[in-house]
Amino acid sequence: MASAPRDRDESEGVVFVREDDGSITAKDLETGLARGGDTRAEALAQLTEVLELHEGGGEPIDDPDAFLREELDIDPDELDDDRELPDFLR
Repeated sequence: MASAPRDRDESEGVVFVREDDGSITAKDLETGLARGGDTRAEALAQLTEVLELHEGGGEPIDDPDAFLREELDIDPDELDDDRELPDFLR
């Protein structure tokens, strides 16, 4: 019979949390980043993407306003001018 070691490092790995609405959140213990989904696999896939972006992966966004309009259906003209853009839009 196999058992998990009791002295494992609690600062590494991923934990899954079942939310009240039935969704699953996957949280990376090292970075504190988390993403959710309907299943563990979906939450983990979303977390993988966030971790890649956090580590500098992905493609730069050349025109943040066009990205907001085309990808997120947000009109940048309706946003507060004093907004601070997330790192991935800078």
